Amino acid sequence: MNFIFTGNAPAPGGHYSQAVHAGGFTFVSGMLPGPGVATDGPDNFERQVRATLAHCENVLKAAGCALSDVVQCTAYIVDVKNWPEFNLIYADHFGDHKPARAVVPVPELHHGFLVELQMVAHRDV
Repeated sequence: MNFIFTGNAPAPGGHYSQAVHAGGFTFVSGMLPGPGVATDGPDNFERQVRATLAHCENVLKAAGCALSDVVQCTAYIVDVKNWPEFNLIYADHFGDHKPARAVVPVPELHHGFLVELQMVAHRDV
């Protein structure tokens, strides 16, 4: 089991790793947009989703994986009305790769953010 940490994504806010690699799987902890991402403005939701996807990508890279290795993603989004926009941004980022996914509308997230992503990737190392 390897605990994954990278300076290219927000540091954990509690007692957990950014990701854990075990048995060919990499489990990425819930990622928020992180410090420095504004929580207001007309492109607020898009900006937060893109930042969060970039953080996940950086953590996966530190684990020796890529988005193309993701087998499952859970997305927590504030307000189900954001689902169509999330889906478009997510599809743009993942392209033809379509991992299993759940989108869970929630009333709020930590620090007023609008999205949190958790991923599982598989790569034989």
